[in-house]
Amino acid sequence: MRKARVAWLVGGGATGVCLLFVLLLVVGTYSAAAGLFGGAGNGRNGTVGLAKGAVPAAYQGLVQQWGNLCPAINPALLAAQLYQESGWNPTIVSPADARGIAQFIPGTWATHGIDGDGDGDRDIWDPKDAIPSAASYDCELARYVKDVPGDVTNNMLAAYNAGAYRVIRSGGVPGISETQNYVRIIRDLEKSFARPIGRVEPSKQAASAIYYAQQKLGTPYLWGGTGTAAQNGRFDCSGLTQAAYDSVGVGLPRVANDQYNAGPHPSRDELLPGDLVFFSDDLTNSRAIRHVGIYVGGGYMIDAPRTGAVIRFDRVDTPDYFGATRVTAAGAAALPTHLPQQ
Repeated sequence: MRKARVAWLVGGGATGVCLLFVLLLVVGTYSAAAGLFGGAGNGRNGTVGLAKGAVPAAYQGLVQQWGNLCPAINPALLAAQLYQESGWNPTIVSPADARGIAQFIPGTWATHGIDGDGDGDRDIWDPKDAIPSAASYDCELARYVKDVPGDVTNNMLAAYNAGAYRVIRSGGVPGISETQNYVRIIRDLEKSFARPIGRVEPSKQAASAIYYAQQKLGTPYLWGGTGTAAQNGRFDCSGLTQAAYDSVGVGLPRVANDQYNAGPHPSRDELLPGDLVFFSDDLTNSRAIRHVGIYVGGGYMIDAPRTGAVIRFDRVDTPDYFGATRVTAAGAAALPTHLPQQ
């Protein structure tokens, strides 16, 4: 790993003094991070807040309110479920006829849907009813399995997937791979929707991901580019970040707004090399993100900016800066692959 870090630091000499200056900033930032944050974790205590913009503004208040309905859930967990189910699309219909933002099947809705906004009806398509109903259903399942050994939230999620009877009979999360995967995915996604408490643990893959991106400096941008031979090794913004993390064995989604949910979200003053940095014209909604780069330190990123430009260093501090994600293998693996693009 040390040898690889040295290689990417010296490999770009042809780009001149400015590049050398930026790379020195990377060294300083990364070295400081190793010393200051190496033992830091993401603690959890008190009320769980939502990460900036992770939940679209139209639904943030609902998720924050109803995510505190009972001790088994929290706003970040409820957000993870809704994102996994629908990607915040209130009009989606699944092949199994699950409907709306919370993906209720009509039969389940008939029993468990509630009038969340108090307007006198229970509308499966209305997020003001569907989001409260999802929280209410979670809490109902938690009550069913409250005496089962183990983590009550994990047991609740298992009951959501496999049914409360199987959880009770198994004495916990049953040995069903689909159910175990569902619990793991939601708990991992939960971390990407929660506002961090304290420092976010540094990424172990950061240096190698930056090394990959640094080798692509000067490559012309291609909209839709993922670096294939047929595309002459060209990338767009999310194609570059996807390939950089794929080079270290971490699979990211194809588009930038889904990449935002691949891990926890450090604040601007906690950025470390390897973090993905995102940009949007709507700073309240991660689904509106339109650009991503990979942070290298000193206020700079490597990105594929636009048609007619090349992969290059750009400053991070612009008015459309949205936020950052510290990619984790577990967070990336938890991301759904079926979400519709809005």
